[in-house]
Amino acid sequence: MLILVDTNVLLRLVEPAHSQHVVAAEAIGAARDSGYRTLIVPQVVYEFWAVATRPVEANGLGLTTIETQLKLEGLLPTVRVLRDERAIYERWQQVVADHDVKGKQVHDARLVAAMLRHDISHLLTFNAPDFARYSEITVVEPHRASDLEPAH
Repeated sequence: MLILVDTNVLLRLVEPAHSQHVVAAEAIGAARDSGYRTLIVPQVVYEFWAVATRPVEANGLGLTTIETQLKLEGLLPTVRVLRDERAIYERWQQVVADHDVKGKQVHDARLVAAMLRHDISHLLTFNAPDFARYSEITVVEPHRASDLEPAH
């Protein structure tokens, strides 16, 4: 089975001093131990870059572009990056219409559309409430990743 790793989990992984760093690392380990393949889509990389390079006072990590690139290079061998495809757009249109998505929530809807297009059943995220409306996917909070059913 497949599990998409959300941006917020990756950001915690690259911040060893963050209070949720260990939870994020253990969650990815638990998913893999249960037989899940950890994946990301390009949007996760874009969001990671945006937060990592944003100033700390603006809720970012304040990293340089070189530091951010090095962090990404360290993460990418641990997750498979799927490609964006044109079919994601059509899925996104359907998702936002079906779920009455508005404002900034369209970005989460795009992740869901990519998941549906790539047949990814699970999402590992610290922002579970943001995805509660999507019955098409299974949202996994990192502190509950050890409860995952074994993948078949």
